[in-house]
Amino acid sequence: MIDAFILLFQWQNLAFLVLGTGLGIVIGAIPGLTATMLIALTLPLTFHMDPVSAVTLLIGEYVGGISGGLITAILLRMPGTPASIVTTFDGYPMAQSGRAERALALGIMASVVGGVISWMFLASMSPSLARFALKFGPWEYFTLVLMALVMLAVLAQGSLAKGLMGAALGMAFALPGIDSSIGQARLTFGSSTLLSGFGLLPVLIGAFAISQVLRDSNSAATDLKIDPPKKRLPVYWSDIRTHGANMLRSSVIGTWIGLLPGIGGNIAALVSYSTTKQLSREPEKFGTGYEPGVVSAETANNASIGGALIPLITMGIPGSVTEAILIGALTIHNLQPGPLLFQNAPEIAYGIIAAYLVANIIMLLMMWGAVKWIARVVQIPRSTLLSIILVFCVTGSYAVNSSFADVWVMIAFGVIGLGLEAARVPLGPFVIGFVLSPIAEEQLRASLMMSDGDVTEILGRPWALFFLVLCVLTLIWPVIAARIGKRNTA
Repeated sequence: MIDAFILLFQWQNLAFLVLGTGLGIVIGAIPGLTATMLIALTLPLTFHMDPVSAVTLLIGEYVGGISGGLITAILLRMPGTPASIVTTFDGYPMAQSGRAERALALGIMASVVGGVISWMFLASMSPSLARFALKFGPWEYFTLVLMALVMLAVLAQGSLAKGLMGAALGMAFALPGIDSSIGQARLTFGSSTLLSGFGLLPVLIGAFAISQVLRDSNSAATDLKIDPPKKRLPVYWSDIRTHGANMLRSSVIGTWIGLLPGIGGNIAALVSYSTTKQLSREPEKFGTGYEPGVVSAETANNASIGGALIPLITMGIPGSVTEAILIGALTIHNLQPGPLLFQNAPEIAYGIIAAYLVANIIMLLMMWGAVKWIARVVQIPRSTLLSIILVFCVTGSYAVNSSFADVWVMIAFGVIGLGLEAARVPLGPFVIGFVLSPIAEEQLRASLMMSDGDVTEILGRPWALFFLVLCVLTLIWPVIAARIGKRNTA
């Protein structure tokens, strides 16, 4: 870990971390533009970068993107990111009553505390979990990936059927190309372009960035007019005593919810907010500009990042769409996330942990000193932003393989992403299905080869059977919960 911090503080790595955090804050503060889109957009730029520099840039964007959303959530009641939706409940009423600076100060403080506490879980749990995961075989990895896909589909916003449909579509689009087991083309329909399958970068950029451009270009949204804070941001040592228990509880909630695939910072913030309200002696004040509401929401949504990074670097399982893109970044540099990452590339595994902590500190310094100017960036005309984003999309997709075919793939998946959202099919299961499908297929084939095609061997492997049982329980739980609800209302 010490070596990772020393490597991180080399000037080029630290510069990329500062750049990524700053970009994330700005993009996160603009409603409609998310950290996920920013990371997908800048992923092609990391292709020729040093792996450590690439990881620090993306981690900085992730932390800054989630934190930056609180600015417009408080000042405009328009969350810059979905994770900041709950912040509007009390943050905006505080701004309306003339306490905008106080709301921003509490939100920034809570974000940093949540990030630091979740980093403690990340730093302490990840090496141990990685050593434990080294005992897994192909059956365990296959059932683990299957469990992640099922949980993501079930817990994603929308119906169970649409979540499963999104995951299935993502897995289907991962099939074209050369079958690695037999070395023959499959589902290429005679096209030489499809021999290499659909590239990860064009798919990600299309699904998130192009679909966003298409959606925004078709809307009549007006440019935002914002009144930036004019005074200093007031925070006091007494706030630690007043809100300390709230921040600790919300950090733990955010971290553990972040561990679950497909939940996300918005659900973590909502659960933390609801828990704080239930435990409060003054629950009627929530929603009226109550400080504990802002603290609980911002602490949890930032803590969920550290929680989501734990399964990513220990088992190679993304907790959200953003982690799926980070897996793509590691894959570009021929790195396989999972337990072997700590053995084969410890500078990357521990570098992610170190970068997450330092990014939170950089985020604190940037937002504390420059929040009034960051708020003004939101006033950039939307047409200018969309034009810049579109140029980066096309350039990034083309640059990786110098192929216009990737640009067409990007456009096609932009239309597909737009259509899926119009049909209320969540993009999360779709993209993570696309990313995890090759891993699941590889592990399943290895399992069947080792067992001579005997599927019942899974019954003799406790952890594989445990993950399989969790899959089944996750699928049937919504039905059981619906029946319980009907009995209670009867």
